[in-house]
Amino acid sequence: MMPGTSIVADVIPAPAAAAGRAGVFVIRASTHISVPSDAQTARIGRYLASLLQRTRGVRLEVVERVSSSEPDHAIVLRLDPHSSGSNPESYEVDVTPQRIVLSAREPRGLFYGTVTLWELCTADGGHSGAINVPAMRISDAPRFAWRGLMLDSARHYQSPDFILELIDWMALHKLNVLHWHLTDDQGWRLEIQKYPRLTAVGAWRVPAGTAAAADIDPSTGRARLYGGLYSQDAVRRIVAHAADRNVTIVPEIEMPGHATAAIVAYPQLGSTDHPPPSVPADWGIYTNLYNVEETTFAFLEDVLDEVMALFPGEYIHVGGDEAVKDQWVASARVQARMRELGVPNDQALQGYFTRRIEKYLNAHGRRLIGWDEILEGGIAAGATVMSWRGTNGAISAASAGHDTVLSPWPTLYFDNRQGGGPAEPPGRGRIVSLEDVYRFDPLPEALASQRQHVLGLQANVWTEHIRTEDRVAYMTFPRAAAVAEIGWSAPERRQWRGFLQRLPAELARYQALGMRYSDEALRPDGAARRLGPFDRHMSQDLKTCTDKLVLSLEDDAPLRGERAIFLIDIMNPCWIFESADLSQARSLQAAVGQVPFNFQIGRDIEAIKLNPPRTPDGELEVRMDGCEGEPIAVLPLASAVSNDAVTVLPAAQIRQAPGRHDLCLRFTQRTLDPMWAIDWVKLLE
Repeated sequence: MMPGTSIVADVIPAPAAAAGRAGVFVIRASTHISVPSDAQTARIGRYLASLLQRTRGVRLEVVERVSSSEPDHAIVLRLDPHSSGSNPESYEVDVTPQRIVLSAREPRGLFYGTVTLWELCTADGGHSGAINVPAMRISDAPRFAWRGLMLDSARHYQSPDFILELIDWMALHKLNVLHWHLTDDQGWRLEIQKYPRLTAVGAWRVPAGTAAAADIDPSTGRARLYGGLYSQDAVRRIVAHAADRNVTIVPEIEMPGHATAAIVAYPQLGSTDHPPPSVPADWGIYTNLYNVEETTFAFLEDVLDEVMALFPGEYIHVGGDEAVKDQWVASARVQARMRELGVPNDQALQGYFTRRIEKYLNAHGRRLIGWDEILEGGIAAGATVMSWRGTNGAISAASAGHDTVLSPWPTLYFDNRQGGGPAEPPGRGRIVSLEDVYRFDPLPEALASQRQHVLGLQANVWTEHIRTEDRVAYMTFPRAAAVAEIGWSAPERRQWRGFLQRLPAELARYQALGMRYSDEALRPDGAARRLGPFDRHMSQDLKTCTDKLVLSLEDDAPLRGERAIFLIDIMNPCWIFESADLSQARSLQAAVGQVPFNFQIGRDIEAIKLNPPRTPDGELEVRMDGCEGEPIAVLPLASAVSNDAVTVLPAAQIRQAPGRHDLCLRFTQRTLDPMWAIDWVKLLE
């Protein structure tokens, strides 16, 4: 290789510039990490040493330099205020056969330089012995300042240890913002000392379904509660760890909507005379909003005081999304307050609410950020908008002079499945592949002229259907690596094919660190299984009859152990078994389960049509070449009614027909809750 030749370093995200040199630097056990006499640089040196020990089995000593001279045969860390590049996260890695020098203007940049060097040291997949680092020079800086992930800990609680791990994994991708969704209808997770019922009551719920309702806690004689909370001590530990990893945590305290858990804890905060009595377990959009009394604003200011004391970052996220105004419209007291405040309508009232909270945050040196709905009621110039309903919110915000972060559904919503295989965890039914994420453009033409207002981008891990920590990791990685490259690398440095070539080394790093990740990532287009005519067709192999609201739902039983996962359109529970060979089939067998209908979908529920049953317990009906006409097979559900988990129904004879035909499978039932779902279906000879 000619010295100075541009190369593709085996690093994710791709660096801004990398030039090759002749030779290699060999890292051995005798190599040391040389640091100056300051605590921050020494901490970064120890971080690099720890990474190399964990993933390559080499133990390097961190040695403080006692003079200005920099030794050979060492990895040298250098903070240089005169280093090229004005970006505080920029850095350089200079590898020669004599030594490696990492330099940066600020500790943040030096930290990312160590991450890049660690990636170079693990590019060959080796786990022991000497490490050969090709000689090169890398000069690097990020494209965007905000490169984030959002974690929803309100719907399902994750342990503090998992949050710490997630922060570690983010840092290794040069992701620098953790947006922490701590409150919602289904849970309030953050300890607020002035209002202890927020977590004593609001952090706990009974999960949906008959299995959870029957799980009696002997200490209370009532259904066992599910949930968890983050003590302020735990939060301080998490925030301190994040600071060490150059990750800023942006806490989200939802208002005025998504407030049910808080209103259950303190009913006087609500806007109705009949506040909810318990924390709910339904997913969707509730109509419970905070009222606009002075006492409620005092409550929120008290809460924000404790939030700001815990989280030192610039931004506080206040939500603002999906605030259905029905209760405000129906409340005589809220309407009276609107007249007192001179607010003309309910939309403007949310604007008043948001501006008032923003003024309080600004007075304490903080900035407000919220979902793009906050634009609709009018906001102050300093508010930042997170655009989730596509990119239009970002375009409107930037055009109006607001800073913005792009976080659009569905591409950057990681509750969408990554592939179509039967082993894929629960989530939304749509498939958003690694390639879909990688090809997202965070700076479309409509935003190009407002580039100064685009802070960056963020992927969201909503957890309604992601119950476990392993599944959070699986749904996040390696799609988070694509987000990292979009946010960090210049457009000309990004190529899907090149990213794929660098991905195997990244997955090997995940394995070395014990990270859970999706093994669907490298399957082409979520390729389906190859199935013979008499193989089991899992629900994920079937096609839903419509695509109205398709979810991949986990069974609610058994409470402990593995549960089935059903792909189902909750607006139309109907499946198509495509191209079934009926020429030799004599009967059809199916396994079915029941899942609770725990969805707040408003008036859309009126559009769900139930098929009347032939018998008291209902049936699974099978029709040929369409969903009309008489069934060619009927499987009674009587044997499954009393089983909360999956039941294999007795096989039913099926009318033979030459060739292949699409089969339509639908249940009959009198009530919507619970919903019947197919686990698998199989033709029998």
